[in-house]
Amino acid sequence: MNFDSADAITISTAVREGKVSAVEVTKAALARIATQNHLFNCFTTITAETALTDAALIDREIAQGNHPGVLAGVPFAVKNLFDIAGLTTLAGSKINAVNSAATQDATAVAKLKQAGAVLVGALNMDEYAYGFVTENSHYGATHNPHDLQRVAGGSSGGSAAAVAAGLVPLTLGSDTNGSIRVPAALCGVFGFKPTYGRLSRAGVALFSSSFDHIGPFARSVQDIATVFDVLQGEDDRDPICTKRPPELCLPQLKQDISDIRIAIAADYFTKGAEPAALAAVQKVAEAIEVTEYVIIPEAHRARAAAFVITASEGANLHLDKLRSRPEDFDPATRDRFLAGALIPSSWYLQAQRFRRWYRDRVREVFQNVDVILAPTTPISAPLIGQQTMILDGEEILVRPHLGLFTQPLSFIGLPVLSVPIQCQNALPLGVQLIAAPYNEALILRVAAALEAKGIVSAPVILNALNSEAV
Repeated sequence: MNFDSADAITISTAVREGKVSAVEVTKAALARIATQNHLFNCFTTITAETALTDAALIDREIAQGNHPGVLAGVPFAVKNLFDIAGLTTLAGSKINAVNSAATQDATAVAKLKQAGAVLVGALNMDEYAYGFVTENSHYGATHNPHDLQRVAGGSSGGSAAAVAAGLVPLTLGSDTNGSIRVPAALCGVFGFKPTYGRLSRAGVALFSSSFDHIGPFARSVQDIATVFDVLQGEDDRDPICTKRPPELCLPQLKQDISDIRIAIAADYFTKGAEPAALAAVQKVAEAIEVTEYVIIPEAHRARAAAFVITASEGANLHLDKLRSRPEDFDPATRDRFLAGALIPSSWYLQAQRFRRWYRDRVREVFQNVDVILAPTTPISAPLIGQQTMILDGEEILVRPHLGLFTQPLSFIGLPVLSVPIQCQNALPLGVQLIAAPYNEALILRVAAALEAKGIVSAPVILNALNSEAV
């Protein structure tokens, strides 16, 4: 079996059927990481010893005739803001490196292990999850597997690049303003941000508590649905985790989508983007015969309010360290936190009031439509170190504008999947599939239909294409 291109379910099936051992799969993943990670700089920690121990336990379970879990033997890795028992949770920072080691796994990590998945390491990110590029002054930039001179996106850049490069088939990331969807789009993989509170954040270092989500990256819709199903369920360790019963999505993937009302986001979501980003949306729409348009009102104000709230909450969380250790922050993160600390409280309160109004208006939109299509990013991956870009004849900053189309959606916790569009002789792009809260199954059904038609796909970018040393 070619492990670097197989998806998680293919690997797990082979392990459970005895065609390959979990130890063999794990050794192959560790070998890929050892020989290729220097190209991409995805991993900040590799947990080889515990991974091989866990894999051996899975093989023993299978030998004894027990069911080791739906993800048996599947290697996975997590953004380094997830707690891993015995390791210090970095959250992309230098400051956290002196903290004590975590005493238990984050809930999401524990659930994947219970399902048989094998943790092989922790992944690079923007410091404290504040960024869209994963250019980290402490741990280096993560390189896009499609073009090593370009960013992987952020803040979950290591998570997206590791999947795109075939180092592991599954990873976890977090999304505040687009930190799963942006790197998923730029690296050409699937990235899923479920409804706010749907998945437990216990054991995850937060950036902005009223925004933060967790979710998976993968190379197939089936893998995304499987991981989502595994991670669902209430958790007393996370006070905002919903008590709503899980709704399994995997059994629904092959259902017909003709009854799903789908429309294209108009107005705000059709401006300020390269033609290719808008063409990707049209490609998806044409494939499933979507011609209707809807307007999500005041999306530009939603984005502005998201900036205010996240900057304020993030700055408040790190205020003590901003005062005592300002020189130990990544300069880009520090400057934005300092700006956030200066935001008047009246601005924050007004942004929260607007948030409630906006949530009600978007709820009205979803009375007439089930799934909305929109671009994920306005451009494909920019160059590492690139500061500005030209859109609609105007020179604007790269970093904040990569979240142009993602921020108005996470602002009110909507479930969104970024699906990858592979462009011939060009970098990949992403299209967001957006639904009302708790309608993850509708999104995944539409994505599965697009995948079956060959419209969306996430092939591994093999190392042979990236032979240049970084």
